[in-house]
Amino acid sequence: STCRHRGACIPAVSGRTVAEECDGLTGNIDDSLADIASFDVIVCGSGAAGLLAAIRLADQGLKPLVIEKSACYGGTSAISGGGIWVPAHGLSDDGDSYEQAMTYLRVVSRGDVREEKLAAYLAAGSETVDYLGEIGVAMTASPAIPDYIDAPGSRSGRSLFPLAIDGSQLGEDFCRLREAPETYRLFGRIAMNLDEGLVLAMQRRGWIGTVVRLLARYWSDLGWRRKTRIDRRLTMGRALIGGLLLAMKKRQISIWLDTSLCRIRHEGDRVVAVDVERHGNRLTLKTPKGLVLAAGGYEQNQMLRDRHLPVATDRGWSLTPQSMNEGVSVASAEELGADTEHMNAFWWAPSILLPSKRVANLISAEAMYFDHRHPFSLCVNRLGKRFVNESCSYDRFGQAMIADQLATGANLPCWMIFDWKFRRRFPCGPILPHGLLPDRRIPPEWWDSYIFKADSLHSLGRKIGVPSETLMATVERLNDFAVTGQDEDFGRGNAAYDRYFGKPNVKPNPCLGPLDTGPYYAVKIELGDLGTKGGLKTDSVARVMKKDGTVFDNLYAVGNSAGSPFGDCYPGAGGTLGPALVFARLAADDLGSRDG
Repeated sequence: STCRHRGACIPAVSGRTVAEECDGLTGNIDDSLADIASFDVIVCGSGAAGLLAAIRLADQGLKPLVIEKSACYGGTSAISGGGIWVPAHGLSDDGDSYEQAMTYLRVVSRGDVREEKLAAYLAAGSETVDYLGEIGVAMTASPAIPDYIDAPGSRSGRSLFPLAIDGSQLGEDFCRLREAPETYRLFGRIAMNLDEGLVLAMQRRGWIGTVVRLLARYWSDLGWRRKTRIDRRLTMGRALIGGLLLAMKKRQISIWLDTSLCRIRHEGDRVVAVDVERHGNRLTLKTPKGLVLAAGGYEQNQMLRDRHLPVATDRGWSLTPQSMNEGVSVASAEELGADTEHMNAFWWAPSILLPSKRVANLISAEAMYFDHRHPFSLCVNRLGKRFVNESCSYDRFGQAMIADQLATGANLPCWMIFDWKFRRRFPCGPILPHGLLPDRRIPPEWWDSYIFKADSLHSLGRKIGVPSETLMATVERLNDFAVTGQDEDFGRGNAAYDRYFGKPNVKPNPCLGPLDTGPYYAVKIELGDLGTKGGLKTDSVARVMKKDGTVFDNLYAVGNSAGSPFGDCYPGAGGTLGPALVFARLAADDLGSRDG
C-alpha cells in the first residue's frame, strides 16, 4: 500500500522528498471524494496485520478504511505459510510459560532489542489467539515443530497454523485473493496445508495416500473447476487472509484496492490526513483518529537494499511480490521525524531462480525452505567448501551466507550438491522428485543453466566452476560424518529442529546421508528473503517513535513496516506473522481507547 510510482517516490532514489515527488504526478488533489468517504482510521496494507487491525477497530465502534496498493488482497501474508509463533498460546496444556519464553528470547534475540517490547508481545499473545478464534479465524497448534534455535527456554509447539477454509465463501473476492506460490501447490494447482506439504516433501509414511486424497478431492470438484483451475480450498497464508476477509465482510469494512499511499499529512504530533492515488486519481483522505502503517518493508527497493545491507544483494532474489514492498510508508514517516531500527536485517530464506512456466522470458525466485536440509546433500561456497549446518533454519542459513561472503567473497550464490538418492526421493524447490518429474521432463534449456548434472563429482565441479578436488574432498569428509553420525564441522543434526526435518530411516544421523551414488546434481542458491526485519521504531503498543525518543500521538506501524521485536533473529515458525498480529491488535486497542 505504498505509492505505485516506485523509485520516483523514494528519497534514496531521487534525492527529493516523498511529498515533492508525489505533488507533481497527477495534478490537483480531489478533496470532494474525500469528503464523501468519511473514515476514522486509515490502515495501509491488506496483509494479516492490516486486516486484523481494521477488524479490531471496527469492533470498538470505529470506521476504518483499508487501502491496498495492488489489485489483490493479502500482501506477503497470503503467500506465506500462515503460521504465527506465539509462546504460551493457551491452545494446549503443554506447560509453556511466559518466563520460559522470555528466557529463550533474551538468549537468541540479536541487536538493540528492548525487553519492554518483548514483554508486551508475550503478554498479549494468548489474548490475540483467543481473539482470532472469536472472529472466526481458527488456529491449531503444531506440537511437533521445534523452535528454530536450540537455546535455554526453547521448546516445541509454539507455532500455530490456520485451518483450511472453503474459499467459495468469499464470493467474487476469491478471485482477488493473492495466489499461493507454486511450491505450496501439488502439480502447481492443488492446495496443500503444512502437514501435507511436509509429508510429501519428506516422503513420510502415507505420502502416496496423501497424493491420492488431494488429487481425488480436487478433480471431483467439477462444478468449481468449470469456474477456475485455482483450488477453492484455502490453506496456509491464503487461509489466514481468507478468514480475515470473511470477518471484514461481516463488519462491512471497506477495502480500496489499487490505492497507493503518497504522503502523510500531520499537525504537530498528530496525523490528520493522507494523500493517496486511486486508479490514477489523487485524493486526500482525512484520518481524524489515526493512521496504521501495515504496508510491508523495503525489500523490493534496490537502492535501499544497497544502502542498508552489508553485502550486495538483488531484489529479484526476494520471495515477496515484485514491485510491492518498496519502503514508501517507512520513508513517509521518516520525513515526519520518525526513527527506524534493524534496517540492516531481513527475514532470510534461500531461493532458486528458474524460468516462469506461465510468463514468457520471466525468471522468478522460488523458495528453498526445506530442500537444503535433506540427507544425501550438502551446500558449498564457490571454493567448494561447506560454510553452514545445512539443516538449520532458513533465516540462519541466510545469515551464514552473508558471513561467508564477508569472509571469503565466494558466496552469493552458493551451490547445493546432491546425488541420485536425493534426486529420487526429495524435491529441490519446484523441481519435484524424479518419480514425479523425471530428468527427461525437465525443460532442456534448464540443464547447465539452472540445474547441472554429471556422472562424477569431478565433472560436476568443472561444470559449475568449483574446484573439483576441493569439492570431492568436502564430500568425502561429509560422507565420513554420515558413517559416524557426527558432523564435526557444523553439528548438522544435533539440534531438535535439525532432526525434525531429518529422514528417520537414515542412520545413525537422520540429517546426514552420504553422497556416493551418481549421477550428481547441483543448483545455485541465492540469498532470498521474506521481507525486512527492519522498519519504523515503535513502542510497546506499536506507536511510531521519533528520533528524540518521544512518540507520535496517533501514528502506528505493525508487521514489516515496523522493526521486529526480536531484532535480527527468527525464533520459530511464524516469527514474522506472530508479532504482526499481536501488535496490530495492541495498536487498535490503544487507538480505540484514545479520545479525540
